[in-house]
Amino acid sequence: MSPHRAIAAVFAAHGAVAGSFATRIPWLQEHVHLSAAMLGFALLCPSIGAFAAMPLASRLAHRFGSRATTRALLALWCGGLALPAFAPAPVWLFVIFLLYGASAGMCDVVMNAHGVTLERHLKKPVISGLHGMWAVGSLAAGGLGTLAAHAGIDARLHLGVVAAVLVVASGIAGRGLLPDGPRAAAGPAPRRFALPSRAIAAIGVVGFCGTFAEGASSNWAAVYLTNVADAGPGVAAAGYTIFMLCMAGARLLGDRVVRLTGPVRAVRTGGIVAVAGGVLVVLARTPALGIVGFALVGLGVAVIVPLVFAAAGNAGPTPGEGVAGVATITYLSGLTAPAVTGWVADGVSYPAAFALITGILVALTLLAPVLRPRAAATEVVLERQPA
Repeated sequence: MSPHRAIAAVFAAHGAVAGSFATRIPWLQEHVHLSAAMLGFALLCPSIGAFAAMPLASRLAHRFGSRATTRALLALWCGGLALPAFAPAPVWLFVIFLLYGASAGMCDVVMNAHGVTLERHLKKPVISGLHGMWAVGSLAAGGLGTLAAHAGIDARLHLGVVAAVLVVASGIAGRGLLPDGPRAAAGPAPRRFALPSRAIAAIGVVGFCGTFAEGASSNWAAVYLTNVADAGPGVAAAGYTIFMLCMAGARLLGDRVVRLTGPVRAVRTGGIVAVAGGVLVVLARTPALGIVGFALVGLGVAVIVPLVFAAAGNAGPTPGEGVAGVATITYLSGLTAPAVTGWVADGVSYPAAFALITGILVALTLLAPVLRPRAAATEVVLERQPA
């Protein structure tokens, strides 16, 4: 398996864990007897765990090598999929979710850093397509999970089998990852906590805007269509699905666009498309117009996060440290976007909430030049030489 296909399989496996887990949340709520408020707190724990652990990821990669660290963290993330279903009480679920999120966040950092290094090795953009494979894995596993839930299959059986399959599949794929180079081990170790530099913080602001719009739309699209556009449950769910499909498709094609236009123009064009979609969402009072609006938002924001990770990986002292720095900012956005959207919708209105999101997309469009490519090494530089 080529390194490009191997890291694409890694991204798909990572997404498959997220997609599988999302479909069994109602089972977990019933099994552990969680109220809506307690479930909300439980679902916050993975993000807290990820946010706390991500700054350590680049140091682990330096110590053990990018390939070995990616394989180990992905195995933990895939194997951990089964653990929440076996939690005997809420307190254990919270602890499991914290660890679950920590492995997810650190794996996210090192696999994106590996993707940035692969781009340098291949001398062409690949990171958008890798994120597209994440979405494909998430959608495919989510569909399988939906079927399992409708069939009444116990989540312990479903998630246990999926976890075992993904551990084996990701282990096989990990063998094809790009070997660690001989030079980085001679350099200084990354900081224990990789707080973002000024340059990475600027890139992170773009990522914050893109992640905010993405998180708000994915979490609130169906609710918005139901409450504002008077859509039925099936149509509202279709709006979310179309949003996700548009984003996944655009990411799979995004590398070609970046090769033709460059990252700045790709982000600027995507921002304009997303702003147009946001305006349609705000004005929508029929399901069709709202779905078109969310589809355009999905198309527009698709390449933002991949290009932010690529730019940060090339701007940092090492790809891992750069990605870790910007990932803390984008995860913070992911934590706050659904809540802020809900607060504005409850305090003012749903259209007002998405008017705010549209304004954030305007800011993203104006900030696109911070993603202009910097001079970067084209050679492969990873953390240590393979044994």
